[in-house]
Amino acid sequence: MTAIELRGVTKEFADVTAVRNLDLTVEEGEVYGFLGPNGAGKSTTIDMVLDLVRPTEGTVAVLGRDATDDGVAIRRRTGVLPDGFAVYDRLTGRRHVEFAIRSKEVDDDPDALLERVGLLDDAGRKAGGYSKGMRQRLALAMALVGDPDLLILDEPSSGLDPAGAKEMREIVRTESERGATVFFSSHVLEQVDAVCDRVGILRDGELVAEDSVEGLRDAVGSEETLEIAVDGDETSDALAAAVEAVSALDGVSRVDRAGDTLVVDCDDGAKTRVIAAVEEAGVAVSDFHTREASLEDLFLAYTEGDAPTTSAGSGAGGAVHGASDDTSANATTDDAADADGVDG
Repeated sequence: MTAIELRGVTKEFADVTAVRNLDLTVEEGEVYGFLGPNGAGKSTTIDMVLDLVRPTEGTVAVLGRDATDDGVAIRRRTGVLPDGFAVYDRLTGRRHVEFAIRSKEVDDDPDALLERVGLLDDAGRKAGGYSKGMRQRLALAMALVGDPDLLILDEPSSGLDPAGAKEMREIVRTESERGATVFFSSHVLEQVDAVCDRVGILRDGELVAEDSVEGLRDAVGSEETLEIAVDGDETSDALAAAVEAVSALDGVSRVDRAGDTLVVDCDDGAKTRVIAAVEEAGVAVSDFHTREASLEDLFLAYTEGDAPTTSAGSGAGGAVHGASDDTSANATTDDAADADGVDG
């Protein structure tokens, strides 16, 4: 069964088209990274999946149900960590989680959930005194209530320190191993690269690429970055000659000098010729290593300038259209204070 399926989805707000003719499929049990620059339409897409806004055209199915007809049933099986989560200052962390448990009509242990996200020692504190990272952890604890079949994380690492970000990755892996589907929107590309099975990149409301990170690398091309450390005693003239010689090689697209290091973007087959050209220019090579394109490199390749052309078989989208705005209506615990009405 597919966990999320959008077909021909367009969402218009007044004179702005936030999402345009979007086809998107997320398989059950998959960890799917959803990327795009600000204004690409990511939050609008998430809001349509949660039936917080309705598409202008197209259909949205979640967990085998129509999102428009069965939104309440879908949300009972979905955990959501929204971007910009707001707490109720007078309620404790524990009371927030207890409210989420009552809302889903489950019998989870609030302290176990708070311990899982590293907040048990602060469970009795009023959330108004929480730091941004603590609030993010609290939102995650609430999202995990009821062992959801689908977990939607919108910028989950916002406000987290490196230790918290690592814990977030571990929680995502644990949820995936349990069988949950995780839909993961983030600007922290290292997080996405570390946990996601597939990545979709949205640009101006359209899916311009969709594949594994390795698949995206292949689509962009086989070019790698070769970093060459040279002898620190080399003269500027010798290094300039080496840069000129390497720049003239076929398969080399860029050569930069950073102190005693030459940074060369080149095809995989050109690396040996690059090293030889440097040495033939009279420069001693003390060390060298290569690195593949990072997810950040790939993200920029797909979201700036002309997007690389990839085959339909890899799940990539097509042409890129004009700019659009990203309109969001994130879910919060809006009824919590009314339901409790007292200090926690």
